[in-house]
Amino acid sequence: MPITPPGQPAHRTAVHTLSFSLSLAVACLFLTTPATAAPTGLPDDHCAGRTHLRVPGAARQQADCLDELTTAGTVASGHTDPADYAGLTPKDLPTPSGVPGIQIDGYFPDTSTTNTDHGWHHDSQFVIRLPDHWNGGLVVAGTPGNREQYANDKAVADWVLARGYAYAATDKGNTGTAFYRDGHSPGDAIAEWNTRLTQLTRATRAVVTQRYHRPPARTIATGLSNGGYLVRWQLENHPELYDGGVDWEGTLWRTAGPNPLTFLPPALRHYPVYAAGGPAAADARDALHKAGFPAGSEFLWPYHHQVYWDLTQRIYREELDPGYDGATEAGTPFCASGTPACDADYDYAARPDAVRRAVGRIALTGRIGKPLITLQGTLDVLLPISQDSDVYARMVHSAGRGSLLRYYRIEDGTHTDALVDAFPDRLRPMVPCHRSAFEALERWITANALPPADRTVPRPPDAAPATLLTSCPLS
Repeated sequence: MPITPPGQPAHRTAVHTLSFSLSLAVACLFLTTPATAAPTGLPDDHCAGRTHLRVPGAARQQADCLDELTTAGTVASGHTDPADYAGLTPKDLPTPSGVPGIQIDGYFPDTSTTNTDHGWHHDSQFVIRLPDHWNGGLVVAGTPGNREQYANDKAVADWVLARGYAYAATDKGNTGTAFYRDGHSPGDAIAEWNTRLTQLTRATRAVVTQRYHRPPARTIATGLSNGGYLVRWQLENHPELYDGGVDWEGTLWRTAGPNPLTFLPPALRHYPVYAAGGPAAADARDALHKAGFPAGSEFLWPYHHQVYWDLTQRIYREELDPGYDGATEAGTPFCASGTPACDADYDYAARPDAVRRAVGRIALTGRIGKPLITLQGTLDVLLPISQDSDVYARMVHSAGRGSLLRYYRIEDGTHTDALVDAFPDRLRPMVPCHRSAFEALERWITANALPPADRTVPRPPDAAPATLLTSCPLS
C-alpha cells in the first residue's frame, strides 16, 4: 500500500508515495548455523570473487566492491536512492555502519519500463548485498507500496546487514502510481510482484552459494505493507524456499473481502461529511468506525484522506476493476459521492464476478508452510488492523496452520513510522518491534525456541522517544 513522507507537496506525494507488491533453482542442503554464528569472511577476503559472481536469469548486472553496504555509505557512493525510502522511518532512527562487501545491481528480463534507476528505464530491478563478514543467513524482501528496490534500506537492510546477513530486494516488476498499466489482464501487475520475489530468492540463493561456497543456512522473507503481503504469499505458495518470515502489516487480499476495495470507499464517502462538522458529523464518524478505522485514530484521518485513501483506492481499483469507470484511467481524484463512477461510491460486493476472479489471482489463503510472525499497529488507518491482520490471523488458524504463526498487535503503531515524528505523544515506531519479531523468528527457526504467545504489545507509559526507537519487548 502507498506510504508517503509527511509534509511533501501534493505533486511530489503522488510520485513518492508509491515509488509506497524464473530462473535457475539451486538444489541446496540446508545447514543449521545459528544466528550468532561467527562470521565466515576475513578482512583479507574483502570482495573476494566479485568478478566471478553471476545472477542466474539476470539480463544485466553490475557488481561493485564497497567499503560500506549500509546507507551510512551507500547514499554518498550512489548505491541507494534516499527517495525510495523517504517517509518510512523516524528521522532519528540510528544508522549502523561498518559493513564492507559486494553490491550487485541489475534486472531480470521484463517488458515494462517504469523504474528509471541507474538510467536503465527497465523494471524487475534488484539489489543484492553480500557482506564480507557473513553470518550464514539471507534476507529477501519486496518493497512497500510501489516503490523501487532501495525502499527497505533504512527500515530493514541496514540492520540485517549489520547483523551479518546477505540481503536482496526487488522492485516487484513495476513501480509508481501508474503500475496498473503493466500487464494485459486485471491483476497482472500485482501477480507479477509474487513472481519477481520468488525469482529473486532463487537467484540470490545461488549467488550466496557462489560467494561463500555454501548455500544459506536460513532464508528469511520480510517486508512491510505490500512487502508484508509478499511474505504471506511466499510462505503459502513457496515454503520450500524459506525458513520463515516476518510480515510487517501486510496487505490482505481476500476474494470475499475484507480487502482495500471494501474499506477505502466508505472512508472516502464519509470522511468529508465528518470533516465538515455539523449534525451529520457524528453519524459519519460512526460509519468510519464501522468500516474498520478505529476509535481514537481520528487525528490521523485528515492526513490519510489527503495522501493515502483516495489515491490508493483509485489505482488499485484500476488494477483489479478497470471497467468501473469506463475509459477513464484510475477514476476522478477526490470526487464527491454521487458523481458518476466515483470511487467514493464503489461497491465491491456489487461488482461483476470477473472482479472477484481478478482478486482471486492474488488472494491469500492462510495456508502458510513455514513459521511466520505478523505484526501490525492498532492505529494503522491505511490498512485497518480489524480488516487486515486480525482477519489474516484467523485465516491461518482456520487453515490448520496456527502452530506456525505468532501475531503481535502493536499498541499505537501506525502504517508509516515517519508520522511518529509528527505525533510523538500519540504514536510509537514500528521499526524496533519489527526487529524484536525478527530476533524471535531467528530463535524459533534456529533453536526451536517458541516466541511469546499472540498478544497486544502495550506502549510503555511515559517512555522517552529514544527508548521507543530501540526497544519493543514482545513479552
